[in-house]
Amino acid sequence: MAANYDNAAWFYDTLSRIVYGQSLVKAQTEFLPLIPTNAKVLIAGGGTGWIIEEVSKQHRSGLEITYVEISAKMIAKARARNYAGNIVNFINLPVEDANLKADYDVVITPFLLDSLSPGVFDTVFNTLSNLLKPDGIWLNTDFQLTGKWWQKLLLKSMYFFFRMIGCVENVDLPLIKQRFLDDGFIAKQEKAFFGEFIGATVYRKV
Repeated sequence: MAANYDNAAWFYDTLSRIVYGQSLVKAQTEFLPLIPTNAKVLIAGGGTGWIIEEVSKQHRSGLEITYVEISAKMIAKARARNYAGNIVNFINLPVEDANLKADYDVVITPFLLDSLSPGVFDTVFNTLSNLLKPDGIWLNTDFQLTGKWWQKLLLKSMYFFFRMIGCVENVDLPLIKQRFLDDGFIAKQEKAFFGEFIGATVYRKV
């Protein structure tokens, strides 16, 4: 079975708030107001699903959301969320296996890309890029290294811990920003959190 967050589902949100306070939440919600009215939205790797409720605070209805999550325990939690009058389709599969139609206005990846091993990263990135409409927006939130000594130490510790419990397979951070640029995306807005260790970026597909 592919690495997933089943073993962390019961404590993931609590642990993240103990370590990072509200930084993870703020980073993932910073650019949600940019989601257009009546948009078709793909959330890939959304974990326990609290982000559905945050999206639904911005749009009480009119959105068609596809929520793709490989962890069965995470998606079970997500199904219980309040998504107001929006339509949410839950898919418990890797996004590259979901056979989705390439017509999304918005792609949201909350701490997905930084958890992918090198053998999976390109496949997932290409899948998501192809699913997004031209001129669509991709809201990406991930950890990043900006040269501060403690960032590498904390990142290595996180990878080690989640590798030990079967959640991830990678040991290094993928070159995420470079991949967006190489694929022709334009970074429209960016904001850093938690000593620049967390980066939220709005990319536009051109």
